[in-house]
Amino acid sequence: MTRMSLFNSPLLLGFDQFERTLERVAKASAEGYPPYDIEQIGETGLRITLAVAGFTRDELEVVTEDNQLIVRGRQVDDKERVFLHRGIAARQFQRSFVLADGIEIAGAALDNGLLKIDLARPVPQKTVRSIQISAPGNGAAPGETIDVEPQS
Repeated sequence: MTRMSLFNSPLLLGFDQFERTLERVAKASAEGYPPYDIEQIGETGLRITLAVAGFTRDELEVVTEDNQLIVRGRQVDDKERVFLHRGIAARQFQRSFVLADGIEIAGAALDNGLLKIDLARPVPQKTVRSIQISAPGNGAAPGETIDVEPQS
């Protein structure tokens, strides 16, 4: 069966990375544990708060891989404890968030069972460029790269 791409239009050149990102987002949204909030902090800040009750700092890991923020939790069962009823499972998890280009991790803190991860979103700079058009015999041939100075 052939997979139909949303970005196969000739007007959408170079969006294959964006399509892969959308696929990762769709896969990550199927995860249900741990629950989380995302809130805006100031004009350029974001905060992801995950409910990780029962986890210590040593059992949590926050990493970035490519444009993905990954939070992992690993609890180890204490073999010396004898449970008459086990309602709180020692479970592992991995929660992923796809980050836009330029998003930076400002820090992470664990407080009262809530893991708070602060993100900094830079303000995008608007740039306008003028592209030089060459004439035959006037420099670059079609397909050659010409260095263009950005205008402010």
